[in-house]
Amino acid sequence: MESLSKGASQAAIIAVGSELLTPDKLDTNSLFLTEELNSVGFKVTQKIVVGDDAHDLDSAFHYSCHVAPLVLVTGGLGPTEDDLTRDVIASALGRSLQIDKVLLEDIRKKFSERGLRMPEVNRRQAEVPQGAEILSNEHGTAPGLILGNETMTTVLLPGPPRELQPMFRQYVANRLRNINAGQRVYRRVLRTTGETESFVDECVKPVYREWVSRSVPIQTTILASLGQIDLHLSVVSSDEFEAKTILDDAVSELRERLGVLV
Repeated sequence: MESLSKGASQAAIIAVGSELLTPDKLDTNSLFLTEELNSVGFKVTQKIVVGDDAHDLDSAFHYSCHVAPLVLVTGGLGPTEDDLTRDVIASALGRSLQIDKVLLEDIRKKFSERGLRMPEVNRRQAEVPQGAEILSNEHGTAPGLILGNETMTTVLLPGPPRELQPMFRQYVANRLRNINAGQRVYRRVLRTTGETESFVDECVKPVYREWVSRSVPIQTTILASLGQIDLHLSVVSSDEFEAKTILDDAVSELRERLGVLV
């Protein structure tokens, strides 16, 4: 991930799969990746879910490239015709696809170890964009891929969580941690009751507006649900004590302004 500069801190996630656009399937991969990325200092600036459609994925990818230097794409790396991620991302980055002979033999071996002959369609999973780094998949046949250029890095990960999670932790997380020099996102939630979202916002707006200009900025999000308003605070720091002190002080400041609402 040499193309990511030190201190890069924004990431975008694209989840691929038409099943994720139905009421029957949740995109749990994005939740997992958000937590993992936060733990190594990356804030997720956007998440996009697209179906198995080349045009939609191409549009989502080009848009994501403009909002974050790190783009993670999950799913669409299988062997069938509707698995389009390799082809679309390679084309978008101007890379040709080439059969990696070592990878192809590894896929064949995985089938033979189960007493099976590799279906010819699985050759597609050995097609690698020119210059990509291959991430081994210990739990399936779809390898992960890392592609970088002068301004950004793209990470392609398989869709099944049992494949994606160990792959990310083994091959991606530590490298991102090194890029961000040990930074991570620290969070705190303050819950209020008894007033509307607009009232709470008016009370605390002078405070959180001042926070964003500090040397270690605090980001604030106000979320309303039935009977309560939650204020979500977050900071990015490589110093756990510093981060917790900042958040403790911020919560105290909010409590003072909100009084009995907290």
